[in-house]
Amino acid sequence: MSKYYRARQRRNVLTLAALFFTSVLSVVTAQNKVEKLVDYVDPLIGTMPLTDPKILGYTLPDGWRSWAGLTYPGSSLPNAMVQLSPITEYGSGAGYEYEDQVIKGFAHTNKGHWNLCHVPVFPVSTTYTGTDFGSRFVHEREKASPAYYQVYLEDYHVNVRLTSTLRCGFHQYDFEEKSNRRILFDLAKSNERINGWEIEKIDDYTVQGFQQTGERIYFYAKLNHKISKLVEKEEGAKSGYALLQISDDSDKPVEVKIALSFVSAQNAKQNLEAEIGDKSFEQIHQAGKATWEAMLSKIQVKGGTPQQKRMLYSCLYRSLLWPALRSDVNGEYTDAKKSVIKADFNYYTIPSLWDTYRNKDVLLSIMSPKIALDVIKSMKDIGDKNGFIPTFFHGDHAASTIAGAYLRGINDFDVHGAYQLLLKNANVEGGTRPHIKEYIEKGYIADPDIEKPHVETKAKAGVSKTLEYAYDDYSVAQLAKALGDTSNYRILMARSKNYKNVFDPSTRFMRGRLADGSWIKNFDPQYPYYEYMYREANAWQVSFFAPHDTKGLIELYGGPRKFEQKLDSLFTLPWNPNHIARNVETMVGQYCHGNQPDHEAPFAYYFIDKPWKSQERIDYILNSLYGIDPKGLTLSGMDDAGEMSAWYVFSALGLYTYSATDPEYLVTVPLFDEVKWMSGEGKTVTIQKLGKTRKLSSIQLDGKKLNGYFVPHRVFKNGGRIVVETN
Repeated sequence: MSKYYRARQRRNVLTLAALFFTSVLSVVTAQNKVEKLVDYVDPLIGTMPLTDPKILGYTLPDGWRSWAGLTYPGSSLPNAMVQLSPITEYGSGAGYEYEDQVIKGFAHTNKGHWNLCHVPVFPVSTTYTGTDFGSRFVHEREKASPAYYQVYLEDYHVNVRLTSTLRCGFHQYDFEEKSNRRILFDLAKSNERINGWEIEKIDDYTVQGFQQTGERIYFYAKLNHKISKLVEKEEGAKSGYALLQISDDSDKPVEVKIALSFVSAQNAKQNLEAEIGDKSFEQIHQAGKATWEAMLSKIQVKGGTPQQKRMLYSCLYRSLLWPALRSDVNGEYTDAKKSVIKADFNYYTIPSLWDTYRNKDVLLSIMSPKIALDVIKSMKDIGDKNGFIPTFFHGDHAASTIAGAYLRGINDFDVHGAYQLLLKNANVEGGTRPHIKEYIEKGYIADPDIEKPHVETKAKAGVSKTLEYAYDDYSVAQLAKALGDTSNYRILMARSKNYKNVFDPSTRFMRGRLADGSWIKNFDPQYPYYEYMYREANAWQVSFFAPHDTKGLIELYGGPRKFEQKLDSLFTLPWNPNHIARNVETMVGQYCHGNQPDHEAPFAYYFIDKPWKSQERIDYILNSLYGIDPKGLTLSGMDDAGEMSAWYVFSALGLYTYSATDPEYLVTVPLFDEVKWMSGEGKTVTIQKLGKTRKLSSIQLDGKKLNGYFVPHRVFKNGGRIVVETN
C-alpha cells in the first residue's frame, strides 16, 4: 500500500471523527451556527445530459447528446478572466461532460458555448508514455465548489486541486510518485481552432507563451519546483504540445501559478504578481470562497426546501460568471481593432445578448452595478471602433440591456454617444440588424415560400427578426424619451407595433410572409426551424412575444378569453416527437423551456388577471425542470451564459423582468417564506409570503395594496417591503 493511500486512510478516520464531533457540536450550538451559502452551490449542476424523452419531447437519435446545461464545474470568480476547469472532450459545449471517464486537461477560459477552453495544462507521470494524454477519474473522488475544484487522476496517481483569482489560475498537483513528474502544456488544443502557439522557458521556474486563435491569449506561469527540461513536440505550428520535466529536488506538491492576458506575456506577469504573488494555495482559495460568500449573501432566504436553496444559490452563482473580464491589472486591453488601449474601466466580453437581455443582464445590474456599467462601456467601445453597438447571435438586444440599465440608474457612461450608436443600429443597413432596410420599408421581414422546408432550411428568420426588432425599437424609444428626443421616440414607438404585421388572424399565429405581403403557404405551427421564419423555435413559441405591448397582443387574439384559450393550448397541446431540433427541447406542451424564445410566456396570464394560472406553470418549471435526475445535476436546457439560471433566480424569489427594458418587476409567489435581497447599492428589498397556498390574492408595497402586479425598480434604489398574500 502506497504512502498516499495510507495517509488517505488515516485522513478518512480523522475525517469521520471530525464529522461526528461537528454534528454533535452543531446540535449544541445550533442557534449560533452561521450558515455558509457557498455550501449550497454545486458547480456540477448542468454537466449531466438530459436523456428522458418525456421531458425532452423526443428520443435522442444515436450519437446525440442533448444541449441541456453545458456548464463547467471548475474554479472562477464573478465575471473573471480565468475559468479554470477540467476538459473531458474538446469541441463540446463547455469541454466537460459528466458521463465521460477521462480528463484531458485543465483549461483556463470557459463559457459553455463551443468556444474558449484556452491554455490547457495537465500533470503527467511517466507511468504513461503515450501521446494521447488523459487520465481516468471517478466522481467519487471529485469535488467542485465556488473558486475550487479537486479531482484524483487514476492513471497518473495525482491528486489535483485548482483555485483561481480574476486573471490567474493556481494548480496544485500532489503526485504519489515523486520522481519523473511532468507538466503538459497542450497548446495545440482548445475549443477553438488553434492557428499557432509558442512556449519558452524564462528561468528555472518560469515559462511564458501564447495560443493563437481568433485572438491571441498570452500566459505567464511560475512553478515552485525547478524545471529541469522543456520539451516541445511540434507537428507543424497548429499541433503538438510541450512538456515540462520537474526536478526531483523536492517531494512537495507541484504548484503552477499561471496568469492570462489578452495583451502580452509581460502583462500576464503583472497580473500574476498583483493577484497571487507569494500567497499560498489555501490563501487564494479562501479569498475566492469569501468573495462568493459575500456575493451570494446579498440574497438571504427563509423557508423553502434544501433542494430549493441548493438550486437558488447554484443558479445565482451560475448567473454571475459571464461576461468575462478582458483587461489587465494595469488597465490595458486589446480592443475591437486589435489595438492595445489603456482605460479607466474594466473591459469585458460582449454579453450573450440574445439569451441574457431577458433577465440575466438585469440581475447583473442589481447585484453588481459597477460591472454592469463597465460592460456597457465595453460595448460602446466596440461600437465606437466598428461603427455599431455589437449584438450576439440574433436581434439587437444591446438596446434593451443598455436602455434598461440606464432607466435603472446606471448612467455614468456616455449615454448620448451610446444612444447615437443604437439609433444607427436601428436604421442603417449593413450593421447589427440584417435586413433593416426591408423591415423599415415593409414593417416586416419576408421569407421565401419553400415547398418542403425542414429544420435546417436557410432563410432570414423573418418572423423572429420582426418580433425582436419591434421590441428593440421599443427599447431605443425609451432611451429617446429619457433623453428628450421626441421625434425619434415617436418614430420608434410606431415601429414597435410591427410585431402585428406578422400576426395572421386566420390562424392566430405569428406567421411568415412573402415579399408581396401574402402569407407563406407551407405553414406548420408545430414545426421547429433554426432560421426559416423562426429562430430556434416554432410558431407556438414566438406567438406570445410582445413583452412591451402584451395588451395589444391580447387584442390581436380577440380579447382575454381567446388569448387565454390560445395560451392554455401552448402548454397542453402535445409535442410531436418526430419534430427534432436539438436545443428546441424540454417541452411543456408546445412551450419550450430548454431554449429562450418563449421564456416570458408562463407569465402572460397576469395580463388577463389570472396570475394563479401563471404560478402553476412557473412552479412546475421551478420544481421539475431544474436538477432533474436523481443526482440533481441535469438542467432542462442550455444555460446560455446564465440566462436559464437567472430565470430560476428571479422566478424563485418572486420578481421577474417581463420586459427587461422597463424598470419594473412582475410580482409572483416566491418559493420562500421570506427573501431579503440587497442591491449593489446597499439597499434591501424584503419579500414576504403570507398564506399556505400558491394562489396569489394580493400584493402590498411598503404597506399599501398594489394596484396591479408590477413593482418599480425604486425598491432596489431605496429599499422596500413587498408582501405577497395567497389564499
